[in-house]
Amino acid sequence: MPVRQARIRSVAEVKYTVGNEKLIKVLDGASSHLLGLLEKQGRAEQGALKIAVVGGGCSGLQYQMDLVDGPRDRDVMVTSNGVRVVIDPKSALFVSGSELDYSDDLQQGGFKVKNPNALVTCSCGESFAA
Repeated sequence: MPVRQARIRSVAEVKYTVGNEKLIKVLDGASSHLLGLLEKQGRAEQGALKIAVVGGGCSGLQYQMDLVDGPRDRDVMVTSNGVRVVIDPKSALFVSGSELDYSDDLQQGGFKVKNPNALVTCSCGESFAA
């Protein structure tokens, strides 16, 4: 029986920018909740929260958040309150100066972005216009 040889693929180094809390600041409520989520997924060491601004929502733009393994090429990575946050360069223009918090409130709970660049926000708090 022939033996297959595994192909070894070299992994290129990811090129990202290190930002600071002037881009985004993670508040205590969001930090503790995110650290718990990352721990549950086994990503406590290298995991990060990816924040992107995408089209949609009732005001035109909305936030998209995912837990990821780390930054990708061209991302900006900010470490704030013990949490790594990665943001693509285009989204960084929209979230600069923002604060991320978390609330356990039954009706209005979840992650909330307080964004000084948002000219209009909708009542759900998940959509904005800049």
